[in-house]
Amino acid sequence: MFGELSEINKRPKPYEYYTAEDLWTDGYTSQRMLEYHLNESVDAASRNRRFIDRSAEWIIEYFNLGPGSKVIDFGCGPGLYTSRLAKSGAGITGIDFSKGSLDYATKEARKNNQSINYIHSDYLEYKTEEKFDLVIMIMCDFTALSPEQRSIMLGSFYKMLNSGGSLLLDVYSLSYFRSVQEKAVYELNMMDKFWSAEDCYCFLNTFKYDDVKLLLDKYTIYSKSDKRTVYNWFQCFSEDSIKEEFGNNNIVIKDVFSNVAGDVYSSESHEFAVVACRE
Repeated sequence: MFGELSEINKRPKPYEYYTAEDLWTDGYTSQRMLEYHLNESVDAASRNRRFIDRSAEWIIEYFNLGPGSKVIDFGCGPGLYTSRLAKSGAGITGIDFSKGSLDYATKEARKNNQSINYIHSDYLEYKTEEKFDLVIMIMCDFTALSPEQRSIMLGSFYKMLNSGGSLLLDVYSLSYFRSVQEKAVYELNMMDKFWSAEDCYCFLNTFKYDDVKLLLDKYTIYSKSDKRTVYNWFQCFSEDSIKEEFGNNNIVIKDVFSNVAGDVYSSESHEFAVVACRE
């Protein structure tokens, strides 16, 4: 038992494990993620409906989207942004890990007579010769990736952008990093049985890596029939650090906002959004 508890509470090296596929493709947890996405009143897997409506309206106006524009959404989930952006008349593509989320998005698009191209893929591996006027990655998905994975994504974004095209994504800030405290807790059926259909004990360890401004939520889940560990990484950025990382990948940040609804930037925001383009 002591050895087991030691393993549960062990601090891994930064990005030592990557379990995003498990989170998004496991049949049960992916369904629970979809439920969170579609809960319009909370900021969980997606932000609340009021914010998404305001955000989509700002994106359409700021990037002047309309017929002839081409947009691709990485991590589109059940189509909360793609369905709204499609109302501008732009051509929309969405990519996601979760087949369940894409099935929902496809049904909704058909019901609303929207022609949206949904692609079931690991976006780290997605390749296309198609060019886009706007590339988006929303809900801080970028921060869950390792430096090597982020470089792969930025390389893909660079290749997909039209001349004059823009990239929009959001990230966690240093203000958010400072607000988080390390902790170790356990609970029966944590997060309202999010992790398993059967009763399970979940251990949550939150770790901070001060030297690289990285956070980790490590979930160790025990049910009668299974044990698994899920690692959720959160890279936190300053304006300077994200500008440097983008610049190293030939992408230039043009503007910074407090969020993807275009609110004026504040260093106290727990997240911030950047608009960038190719060098």
